[in-house]
This record gives sequence, C-alpha cells and structure tokens, in this order.
Amino acid sequence: MNALEIRARAAKAAGRKLLVPYVTGGVTDNWTDLLRAAVDAGADAIEVGLPFSDPILDGPVVQESSHRALLRGVTTRQILDEVTRLALPVPLIAFTYANLVLHGGAGGFCAALADAGVDGLIVPDLPVDEMEPVSTAAAGSMLDLALLASPATVPQRLDEIATRSRGFVYAVSVMATTGEQSTLGQAGERLVTSLRQVTDLPVVLGFGISGPQQAAEAVGYADGVAVGSALMRRVLDGASAAELGDFLAQLRTALDATANG
Repeated sequence: MNALEIRARAAKAAGRKLLVPYVTGGVTDNWTDLLRAAVDAGADAIEVGLPFSDPILDGPVVQESSHRALLRGVTTRQILDEVTRLALPVPLIAFTYANLVLHGGAGGFCAALADAGVDGLIVPDLPVDEMEPVSTAAAGSMLDLALLASPATVPQRLDEIATRSRGFVYAVSVMATTGEQSTLGQAGERLVTSLRQVTDLPVVLGFGISGPQQAAEAVGYADGVAVGSALMRRVLDGASAAELGDFLAQLRTALDATANG
C-alpha cells in the first residue's frame, strides 16, 4: 500500500470519517494558503485540481475556478513546483483529465507528480477498461489511482472498479456534474452499500456535499466526503484562506459528531 491508502485505511479502522477537500491549483495568487488552511481544519487528504480547458465532469463553479487559473497563465509544472515546496503532512491527490495525463506520456506525468510529493491521482474521465497505461504508470511512481463509481455503474463494472481502485473508491452521489446539492438523494447511499459488498477500501462520497448537514448525512453510510464546489464557490466569491478553513472546520466537526454518535 502507498501513503494515501495507508492513511485512508487507518482512518477507517479508527472510526474517523475522511474529509477530502478539493482546491483548484493556481485559482488565486495565494492558493497554497488554502491547502494549509485545509490541513489546519482537519483534512485527511486534499485533491489538487490541475486546470484543464475542457473539464467535462466539473460543474460551473469548478469550471470557473479552472478557467480563472488558466487565465492567470498557470501551468501544471508551476502548480507542482509550488506543491513541492509545501511538505504538507497529509496526502495530496492530483485531480485532472486523461488528456492532460496522456499528452506527454503517463509515465512522465506520474513521475512528475511523485517528484512533487503527490500521493494519489484521480482521472474522472478514465474508464476502468481503458486505464492502462495510467494505472501502470501510477503504480510505478507509487501513486494511488482512485477510481470513480456512479449510480449508473453496472454490477460487473462496479466490482472491477472496486478491485482496481487504490487509496479509496470515489462514489459519485448523482448522475450529474460536480456541484452543491440542497439534499442528498438515495442513489448515493445505494451505491455505497453496493461498493461495501465488493471492497474493504474506504468509500468516499462526492458530488453534492454543500455543508455540514450533507456531510453528516453522507457519512451515515460512507467512510468520508469529498468537497469541491462548496469550497471553490467561496474562493471565487473572495473568501480568505481563514474563512475557507472555518467552513472546513464546521464540516470536520459534523463528521466527528457523526462518528462519535
């Protein structure tokens, strides 16, 4: 097991619910302060979005955050250079699209992530039956390639995703792009229940977690939550790192209360 999976499994074994926030790399001049604030607020791992011009699974908020980063002239290399200097005490997970991973070769891409201190990789548009050579490159660089499952995933494919995922399994709560939801439907719960039958990996629920109430509801059946749009909306609206940290601390409190309840 690599660093991300070791930490995720340890949290699950200890009864701690995982908090996995998402931050778009380069979205602001001081974007790395957002990562530090997330650590201080109790994040267990952090997804760092590598901006891409056609983020098909991202909703309007995360799309706008990527657009804003690209307008600033941010590149993947610049983001990784900044990440290298951070030495954060929690695993970092690169979140990006297959075109960016494969363009210059998956091996070189994954090696660059590892050299920067990144521990995991999520490629939401990478089907499980097309994950080579990315999975081989990730394994060779000791990166945990976490795979996504959706409510529309058929049982046979769900089993393959659960078997081949590393770190955790990312359960998508709705058949939609990323974004905040006022309530969580039952599809996510059914998906998590199905995944639990075929894997002992932690299952993290994402897409739709907008605040403490949804986070607490989600970890009534999942092992943790991934939160992106709710954070990036605040950043786009001008929230400081401290304000973002305060919001994440509220989520952490809600998760801990559920775990201890």
